[in-house]
Amino acid sequence: MSSTTPLTDGATIPNVVFKCRVRDESIGGENPFAWKDVSSADLFAGKRSVVFSLPGAFTPLCSSRHLPGYEAAYDEMKSLGVDDVYCLSVNDAFVMRQWGLHQGLEEEKIDASN
Repeated sequence: MSSTTPLTDGATIPNVVFKCRVRDESIGGENPFAWKDVSSADLFAGKRSVVFSLPGAFTPLCSSRHLPGYEAAYDEMKSLGVDDVYCLSVNDAFVMRQWGLHQGLEEEKIDASN
């Protein structure tokens, strides 16, 4: 599959590993996060997911139009059978977390031991 080939409903995506920051309450302190390798199979297997990307966190258009547009469509996507919605950007995990909090999004709590 080339990088320009659009995915179709039910298509299999490439197996890749994402380096994720996940909350680990056992660490404690102001930064209770650990690095965890999460594969695309872990995230997407058997699920219907939406993945969108943005040019950059804290940019005016992404903050005022792009992300709010997906947030506004979230309930509709869920009603259409979407299990998960993911936002990707060129920014690192630290910036994305702060941007999400700044945008008023609820921080997802994931058990790092899984």
